[in-house]
Amino acid sequence: MSRPLTKKIAALFTEYYSNLNLRLNIHNLGYLPRWIIVSIDLVVLVLSFFFTYLIFKGTGLDYVITSHSGWYFASLLLCNIFFFWLFRTYSGIIRHSSNIDAVKLLFSQISVLVIFLIVNFFFEFAQGEKVFLNTALFINIVLSFCGLFLYRVIVKQTFELYFSEKKNTNLIRTVIYGTDANAISVANALKFETPTRFKIVGFIDKNNQNASKRMLDLPILVQKKKLPAMMRSVGATSVILADKALTREEQIVIVDQCLEYNLKVFTVPLISDWENQREISQKVKTIQIEDLLERKPIVLDNKSISKQLKDKVVLISGAAGSIGSEIVRQVLTFHPKKVIILDQAETPLHHLQLETDAISTDAKIRTVIADIRNREAMDVVFKTYKPHVVFHAAAYKHVPLMEDNPCQAIFTNVKGTKNLADLACAYNVKKFVMVSTDKAVNPSNVMGASKRIAEKYVQSLHLKNQQEKGEQATKFITTRFGNVLGSNGSVVPLFTKQIAAGGPVTITHKDIIRYFMTIPEACQLVLEAGAMGKGGEIYIFDMGKPVKIIDLARKMIKLAGFIPERDIKIQVVGLRPGEKLYEELLNDTSKSLPTYHSKIMIAQELQEEYETLHQDVSDLIHIAEGYTNDAMVAQMKKIVPEFKSMNSTFETLDAVELHS
Repeated sequence: MSRPLTKKIAALFTEYYSNLNLRLNIHNLGYLPRWIIVSIDLVVLVLSFFFTYLIFKGTGLDYVITSHSGWYFASLLLCNIFFFWLFRTYSGIIRHSSNIDAVKLLFSQISVLVIFLIVNFFFEFAQGEKVFLNTALFINIVLSFCGLFLYRVIVKQTFELYFSEKKNTNLIRTVIYGTDANAISVANALKFETPTRFKIVGFIDKNNQNASKRMLDLPILVQKKKLPAMMRSVGATSVILADKALTREEQIVIVDQCLEYNLKVFTVPLISDWENQREISQKVKTIQIEDLLERKPIVLDNKSISKQLKDKVVLISGAAGSIGSEIVRQVLTFHPKKVIILDQAETPLHHLQLETDAISTDAKIRTVIADIRNREAMDVVFKTYKPHVVFHAAAYKHVPLMEDNPCQAIFTNVKGTKNLADLACAYNVKKFVMVSTDKAVNPSNVMGASKRIAEKYVQSLHLKNQQEKGEQATKFITTRFGNVLGSNGSVVPLFTKQIAAGGPVTITHKDIIRYFMTIPEACQLVLEAGAMGKGGEIYIFDMGKPVKIIDLARKMIKLAGFIPERDIKIQVVGLRPGEKLYEELLNDTSKSLPTYHSKIMIAQELQEEYETLHQDVSDLIHIAEGYTNDAMVAQMKKIVPEFKSMNSTFETLDAVELHS
């Protein structure tokens, strides 16, 4: 063999057995083939037998009394192998051994003991002579169990020690908030997470019950002072909230305290499968702004919703949007006969179709690309599918865009709603649920006013329809809520992008406040209102506490691990056209009535006569088709007298109206 080739082979050999490859090889030892594990177990059994034999030999007693000691030894091994197979003691990964593996080994050894005691008793009864000493067998079994379990523990601890030392400098030093089974499961799962993210340094006990105790060989810290101070005492830079008894209010206090000192907060849901460590570790995630909404989740009346939707044909307009798509997902859980998902946006609708195709459901799903502004196209949809329930979520919603393009707001939000509402009556739809917004209350912009006009139209249409058809009339229901976290174009995704880009985070005014809810909550309200509605109502939601947008921005920056104004700047850019500092859920002249659901109320709005309003709306649409913005907005202000423009070119129309 040539010298260069010899050097090359030596170099490869050295590289293979470098520290990195040695680490990988040691890592793979935890996944030995089963036959090797069984072989090791058999070696332990042989050693246990001979140790027992020597112990009793030293006392002058014979372990095996019969002359056929070879047959006894062979049968003992075969019996052990059978119970190893029966209890599958060899199926677990050695370095992930748990209490379950110990129990399996215990049962296998007890089974061997019982079988051989029965055999020994039988031989003594039949032949008057024992095969072996019962005490010796018992000690043999004890030694076997200890040996089998001990080598698993040694391997497990070796791997834990080995991998706990690797890359410790890059791991996040973390405490786990909680000392219950949920917290222990999370700690165990994170120990074996690959790649490792956390180094667990202790547990936090808020109940002061475990002072000076340890768990998983880690200290339990009793919470006698603020959490950040306790975390600093053990050098922790993050906390995982794993205590299932924590209330939402307690979570918010902990998060606020940690963010004040730039400490990271992670959360994990309740653990259902404590054995699936991979699943547990994957669920540990950075706490999101949605987790900090100061409001309890909605409890739905599933029976009434199911009664409305089960085996029905459901049409959802604007189905490709953030609200519409979530309505689709939730409606499918109530086993409708058919769901028509309708939108004019091709690509988002295609994505929704791919998602619904992957959902296991008996409902037939039909995807329709159509524009609600086209009356003829909508007529074909209603004629073809004859829906029982319509959820109308299609709308233009961006305030500045609609202020610049007011005619488009009328075409979609007013004319589109009118088309669907009129066709719902013509085709005897049972219920029509319209998705509205708090911006329709005392509107200060074209978008909000267009939604208020749509509200008024469906209310008046319900009143007219009920007078003509009685109980057979289509029931029109409106839901009105505030800003939705995570919806397309909302402030949270915008802030997320701005933070990822390094800032600045832009807000329109330092005093601006908004009500927030999550997308699932918003859609739950829509379904609940649709179920409880008798027709003509406008349902409003208890939105909880209002949120200052600047506080939201600061909290999101801190949650991302940055310091506001130092790492990420916050820039005030001024109010946008049509924007006001705060939104309302009720008009000044309106009152609210309670419902059976504590979080949902009915807004009592004055209902107008259909004929007058219908004529005004028709005139509005006709003016919009001429693209004369001022005349059109003036007509909107006639229909909605409380519509006063703010930060808009249309403020001059209010001044003219005031002087006139």
